[in-house]
Parts: sequence; C-alpha cells; structure tokens
Amino acid sequence: MNDTPTLLIIEDDPDNARSVTEVAADAGFKTLCAPAGLPGVELFRQHVPDLVLSDLVLPDIDGLEVLARLNRLDPSVPVLIMTAYGSVESGVRAMREGAYDYVTKPLDLDDIQSKLRRAYETSRLRRQVDKLSQTVRERYAATAIIAESPGMKTVISQIEALADTAATVLIFGESGTGKELVARALHVDSKRAQGPFVAVNCGAFVETLLESELFGHEKGAFTGASGTHKGAFERADGGTLFLDEIGDAPPSVQVKLLRAIEEREIRRVGGRDVIRVNVRLVSATNKNLEGLAAEGKFREDLLYRLNVVTLRVPPLRNRREDIRHMADRFLAKAAADNGKHITSVRPDFYSALEAYDWPGNVRQLRNIVESAVLLSPGGVLSADSLALPGGATRTAQPAARNGALAVPDGMTLEQIERAVLDSRLQQNNGNRTLTADQLGLSRRTIQRKIKEHHLPY
Repeated sequence: MNDTPTLLIIEDDPDNARSVTEVAADAGFKTLCAPAGLPGVELFRQHVPDLVLSDLVLPDIDGLEVLARLNRLDPSVPVLIMTAYGSVESGVRAMREGAYDYVTKPLDLDDIQSKLRRAYETSRLRRQVDKLSQTVRERYAATAIIAESPGMKTVISQIEALADTAATVLIFGESGTGKELVARALHVDSKRAQGPFVAVNCGAFVETLLESELFGHEKGAFTGASGTHKGAFERADGGTLFLDEIGDAPPSVQVKLLRAIEEREIRRVGGRDVIRVNVRLVSATNKNLEGLAAEGKFREDLLYRLNVVTLRVPPLRNRREDIRHMADRFLAKAAADNGKHITSVRPDFYSALEAYDWPGNVRQLRNIVESAVLLSPGGVLSADSLALPGGATRTAQPAARNGALAVPDGMTLEQIERAVLDSRLQQNNGNRTLTADQLGLSRRTIQRKIKEHHLPY
C-alpha cells in the first residue's frame, strides 16, 4: 500500500476503542476515534476514511443510524458494526441495512484484524472501479465530444435528451465522422453505463461469421466450432449493443435481427435453447437505408425497428469551427504517444486544416495530424507539414540531400514505417491493393502492417 489506510472507530467504551486502535495499528491502519455517533459522522465528513468500525449501541444515535448517514455521504466506504455477544440477529440486521460485516463483543482481536483487512481490500477495489468508471465517462461522455459548431451542438443536445431513454437509435453519417463515439456517449450517459458496451461492424464479417458474432454458436454448429461461443447480444446483456454499418447486414442476418429486437430473445447458431437478452440497440450507417429498402436490399420492417430515432452526425467539412480544437487534441495525443516534443504550431497549419474538405472526415484529420507530428522537423508544425491529398498543401516528405534520405531527428524506423504507410493509405483513400503495389509489398503484408501499427483502415 502506497498510502496508509485510515480506520474510523466510533466507540464510547475507552477500553474497547484502545484495543481496536492497537489491533488496527498492527494491521497497518492509522485510526481516528469518536466517542459517539454524531461526532463520528462529522469526522467521516471531514476525512472520508477507508473503513469504519462502529458500535451498535452509542450514547446519542445508534449504529444503524450512523450507518445510514455514512452511506448517504459515501456508500463506497465499508462499515463494520460491533454488537453484543449473543445478538447475532442485530449484526444480520445491520448487514441488511448495508453494513459490510459485523463483529461480536467481547472482541476477538484476531477476527477483527482479519475482517478489517478484507473490508479494506473491498474498499480499495470499489474505488478502483469508481475511478475507472469516471475515466471512461470523462473520455466518452457527450461532454467530451468537441462541439463548437452548430451542427455538433445539436448532436450533443440530442444525445443528452436520448441517453436515459430506452429508444432504439439509428446514427447516420459519412464514414469517419465519429458515429461510434456518439454511440458510446449514448451508453456512458445512460442508466446502462455500468453495463457492457459491445460494438460489431456488420461489414467486417462474411454472412456466416456475422451470424455467429451476433448470436453466438454451439459446439459443432459448423466446421471449426470447437466450443460454445457467446454472441454480441449475450455479451451486451444489461448494456448497449452498437451495430456499425448495419446497411451491410445480409438478408438472413436481418431476419434474425428483427426477431431479436421484437422478441428480446436469441438462439445461438446450432442451438435449440431460447436465450432472453436485455440490450439497448444503437446502430449506424453511412448508406441510404430507405433507398436500400425501396430496392428490396434492406428489410423495411427492420428499418422501422432500428429507426425509432435518427441522429445525424455532420461531416467535418460542415463543422469547420471544430477542426482547430480537434487538431489540438490529436496533436497532443500523438506527441505524447510517440515521445515527440512540439515546440511551435504556426498559424498556417490551422488555416490549411480548416480550408481542406476532409473526405475522410475526423478519422482522416486524426491521421493527417499524427503523421505531421511524426515527421515534424525540429518540432515545428506548419502547413508544409501536412500530407493533404490532392495537392491542397505540399506533402511533407523527408528531403533528399546529396542522394541521402534526411530522416527527422528522434524518429525510429518503426515510426517512419508507420508514417509512410499511413500517408500512402491516406492518398489512396484506404485502398490496400494500390498501396501494396506502390510500396512493392504484397497485400497480405500491408494488412499485417496495418494491424501492427493500429491504423484505422
């Protein structure tokens, strides 16, 4: 333990208080002592200890009232209740009221020490979970989304209005606009935030594998099914299931999706048992689903189920007020992740970003900024640092001097490889085959390198 944990003892018997203090010190705790319930509650308010050990019978308010008040102040702090020998029912009642555990008098000091250690471990884990939940919320909540433009301010207002409802939401937007970020905000800001968020890209699987990914499969359901697999609906139970590129779902999967939404139940591939599921469904597409439905390529009844509420994410070219703020965020992250020190960002860097039309939207902006950070000579960013396709600005390439390639200071071979691959893929709009031909590599190697460098293609 880096910090010494604190135990608050609320006990009106000085001898018992002294004994517990000594036992707690031996177990590595520092202690605070209060002779009655109300002073104990005040000490708790001032110091917020890691644990509380309170007597049941006190001269002002009883231990159960102390417990109730402490739980209102901070329910994550475990409270142990001391009760007279033979009054086990009092201890059980205290646990029903929210006590972590109870100990009986006369006190068994070894038992107290053991229970204090277990209670502190519970407290520590609770606070870790709370901290992690807060970190997730800070990262993915609607308030974390940059929204200076009118279009995105509307999106944020819609997220805030929809988050705590059970409405099925369809998010529409071009590729790279941040539809999954919106879906995560709907989840994190909802009552389901403590449940799982499971994302499935319907365009990333062939038909049979998508069915298994969504609904799971039983052992032997098909060649290679060596065990039981829980699908996304089961994994998302109690939380949110995000179906990205829903327009790419094949007809057979659309039928099963419709049943799952209507009946709130699924069957695994190769299974007979019906499994009840409780998920909130959020889907996203960059396609005209109404047009696909009119052509018979997307089930109209499924569209009605998915499209209870439509949320439209504007393309980056329509939210230019957000570009500078996004660039700063991506710049800071890229510099921190790659150990680069940016000493100066010239005004024309931002001007060039704001003048470009961003066919690849936010995803393209992030990659362009990261590439500029990696290739920046001397930590200075300008318009010339930007590898914008189409000749909007001069592509930043290592200059050749006397026949030699000039590599920016501080760059590793891995960083150079990543920057070159990212730049080529950007120029080719993500076309892996063309990129492979240009770099003299096989398409399989390009795919492997994309995974190695965690590039979003």
